[in-house]
Parts: sequence; C-alpha cells; structure tokens
Amino acid sequence: MGKIVAIEHLTLDGVMQAPGHPDEDPRDGFRHGGWATAAQDPAMQEAMGARMTSEWSLLAGRTTYERFASYWPRQAPNPFTDALNRVTKYVASTTLAEPLPWQNSTLLKGDAAEAVAGLREEVAGNLVVFGSGVLVRSLMAGGLVDELLLMIHPLTLGSGRRLFPGSGSALTAYEPAGATTTGTGVLIATYRPAPLR
Repeated sequence: MGKIVAIEHLTLDGVMQAPGHPDEDPRDGFRHGGWATAAQDPAMQEAMGARMTSEWSLLAGRTTYERFASYWPRQAPNPFTDALNRVTKYVASTTLAEPLPWQNSTLLKGDAAEAVAGLREEVAGNLVVFGSGVLVRSLMAGGLVDELLLMIHPLTLGSGRRLFPGSGSALTAYEPAGATTTGTGVLIATYRPAPLR
C-alpha cells in the first residue's frame, strides 16, 4: 500500500498560494506570488528528496499539473527535474482529457478522493503531492493524507488560498514526526494523523 505525502510551503497565516514565482497563481487577485523563493535552503530539497524515494509517484490536481507540465520539461537537466520528468504522474481533474502532455501522466477517473483511495491501495511507495490545495483538502477530509511535510515561512501575507481555510475544516489531530529550522528561518515540520484524545 502506498503512502500519501503532502508537501506544502505555508506562511505563518497559513497561505499556500503561489510560493514559487510572481505569476504562478494570480487567482482571486493574489499579488504576492513568489513569496517563498527568498527563503530557499538546501535543507528543503533534502526533506523533499527524502520523500521522492526509488518507489514514488507524483499526485497532482489540475492547476499544479498544468503549471508543472509547462515548466519542468523545459528546465536544464538536474536531479530534481530529471526525477519529475521520469516519475509516473497521476492527475485528478474533471476538465482535462487524455492524452496528457507531460510524459508518464495518467488521468484519474471519477471522484478524486475515491480514485486516490483506490490508487493508494495499488501502488507501492509514496504518492507525493506538491501544492494542489483543492486536491489536498479533499484528501484530508477523507482521511487519506498519511503525512504532511510543511515548510512554514516566517512571514504573513494576509490574503491568499490557505491549506486549512477555516470553515468546513474537520476536527483532526496530528502528531509531530520531526522538525528542523533552516538557515533562512523556515520551519520544516512533519506531521502525521493521530487519534483524537
């Protein structure tokens, strides 16, 4: 059975939208794109790389998939780019159609949470999700996320899409499974679901 690992950049006020570059995700008039780039640190790549083992797959929602598919195949060869281009990619979307443009990509059919639950039973290794807020929130609501790797940046934005949006979030307990602080002040924290007490 596979393990679903959600890897998220967050601000102190919980924003996860557009950490990578200014025009990454301007939905809802978001103007703070690229907020995570100044705090990049090798420890972040190490933490992410530890989840991208020899048996892993990429799991993505439509928006993240389209952004990754338009960016990573055009990058110069390096270990991270090579891993993303080579890995099997599973895409949860009701609007995309096959064939998908990025090599080794498969469109999941039907309800995303149900499809991912079935996939989790079939695959070995980690199903790694980067970003994909809508997908991750639906997976958390279904109790399907096995590990949250949160890179919490020491800033607040005041607006933007959040991992835990507030209303509609279910009561869920997590246990810490490791934490470290990078030289740039980012807290890398790992959490796993735990029984409610």
